[in-house]
Amino acid sequence: MKDKILEELGEAVRNFDEEGARRLAREAVEGGVDPVEALEEGLAKALREVGDRFGRGEAFITELIAAAQAMEAGAEVLNREIARRGASRKAVGRLLIGTVEGDIHSIGKNIVVTMLRAAGFEVIDLGVDVPTRVFVEKVRELKPDILGLSALMTTTMAKQREVIDALREAGLRADVKVILGGAPVTEEWVEEVGADACGLDAGSAVKVALRLMGEGRADA
Repeated sequence: MKDKILEELGEAVRNFDEEGARRLAREAVEGGVDPVEALEEGLAKALREVGDRFGRGEAFITELIAAAQAMEAGAEVLNREIARRGASRKAVGRLLIGTVEGDIHSIGKNIVVTMLRAAGFEVIDLGVDVPTRVFVEKVRELKPDILGLSALMTTTMAKQREVIDALREAGLRADVKVILGGAPVTEEWVEEVGADACGLDAGSAVKVALRLMGEGRADA
């Protein structure tokens, strides 16, 4: 029964079936399947497969978004059960992420957040239009391993530099790795502003984050 439910959970993600993922997650809980295993081996594994297909150019961005939404629908049910049982996933690391001040784009960031969670990260999403001082305050308070700064417009890229400079001034830069993301971001920009890496798309962002945590090797 367990293997069947895990496979069906994966199929729900691959078929972009939010209601199916939600229903199957409930069935997994009612059937005694470990909710952590259902999350990792059912939902998250399938989302990583779709992410890999997207990275190879075999899936569209709309498909990746739909798969992420299906996973989140099922994960909501499973996370409630995990919390109720007092169980927890062993996190790869803690990652703080947000879109910089002046930029309200969220779709790309939200996909990255979902895929990072699927990869085992504890992710704190600060949302969009996040002031530099908030990034600094949250780094000081939450002590993340990695900070992700998203900027989808060339006009807001300067805020990525501002956050890094502010972290340095606050004496926090050495304590956190910084990944930059967004359509205009390049490796040259990463080097210029003193970041650690960039995620050119959702898949590469996850690989880079894993590399920085010493859990995997990035190809990007």
